[in-house]
Amino acid sequence: MSTILFDQQPETIATPKVLNKRLLVWLVAGALILVVAGLVAWRITHALTAKPGANPSAIPTVSVAEVRVSAVPTTISIIGTIAARYDMPIGVEGDGGRVTAVYVEAGDHVKRGQVLVHLNNSVLEPQVTNLEAALDQARAEAELAEAEFQRARAVGASGALSAEETQKRKSSAVTAAAHVKVAAAQLEEAKARLARADVRAPADGIILTRTVEVGQTSMPGGEALFRLSKDGETELRGQVAEQDLPLLKVVTPDTNLRPGAFARAEVTVSNAERSVVPQTAVLNDEKGSYVLVVNAQGKVERRSIRVSGMVPSGVTISEGLNPKDQIVTTAGAFLQEGETVKPVLIAADKS
Repeated sequence: MSTILFDQQPETIATPKVLNKRLLVWLVAGALILVVAGLVAWRITHALTAKPGANPSAIPTVSVAEVRVSAVPTTISIIGTIAARYDMPIGVEGDGGRVTAVYVEAGDHVKRGQVLVHLNNSVLEPQVTNLEAALDQARAEAELAEAEFQRARAVGASGALSAEETQKRKSSAVTAAAHVKVAAAQLEEAKARLARADVRAPADGIILTRTVEVGQTSMPGGEALFRLSKDGETELRGQVAEQDLPLLKVVTPDTNLRPGAFARAEVTVSNAERSVVPQTAVLNDEKGSYVLVVNAQGKVERRSIRVSGMVPSGVTISEGLNPKDQIVTTAGAFLQEGETVKPVLIAADKS
């Protein structure tokens, strides 16, 4: 008969003493949590129900400055280019021809009637000479015809010449005089054509551009040989806001300016009394520009404003502020409307 042995481990069984200790620890921890939660709730409730100003040490101190009123110039900015006030193109007026000489360059000052370009006149000069000779011949014939007519009148009274012959000689004298007028007119026309062989300045001024060169052929109606700034007057051509147009008047730019240059002009049109505040005092949000004003009760007020410009001392305000208003200069974004503050006035030159 065999004997069988079993290896059995003893089970761990919690005793009543151990259970009582664990329960006590949990009860103490829960009580502490309840006490801490109660204290936190009391602090939050007290903070929410506390009245502003109840604790003088909690009132924030802010720097304020009084609104200053000063004469501020109204300035209009114009950006554009310098251009000639009267830009005159100069071209060929006569028959045209080959350019034989150019006497001026761009930037030269010229006088009215000054020769700028000379064209070939080898054909026109002989024509003028020929017409001058034709005029002399016509005058001689007219003088002879007139003399014969006067002799016919003198002897006609004695019957030596008939009235018909006298009238014939009179007609010859009139015709010869007419020939003189025709020859003189033809000569003047030829001289005018010869004179137009020289391209001259139509007015005093400054040559802006030159496109002509010696040897080229220039004809009437073609490209302008020069562009002239009449009297050298220039003007600034730029864009101006429509509301600013009535404030501007005609002025003459500096004569040292040259057409084609880029320029910017600052025009002071008036001086007006405006409120001036530090730039740091102006705030903006979706409702527009505003400042924070500390009233007589020491409370913060929001004041909507209209900004009209900038000056070295700050921002100019056209609407919304009164003289001597105390405005918060810095850190206004951290204050709330209606909040009680302790204002500290700072000097204007430090704002």
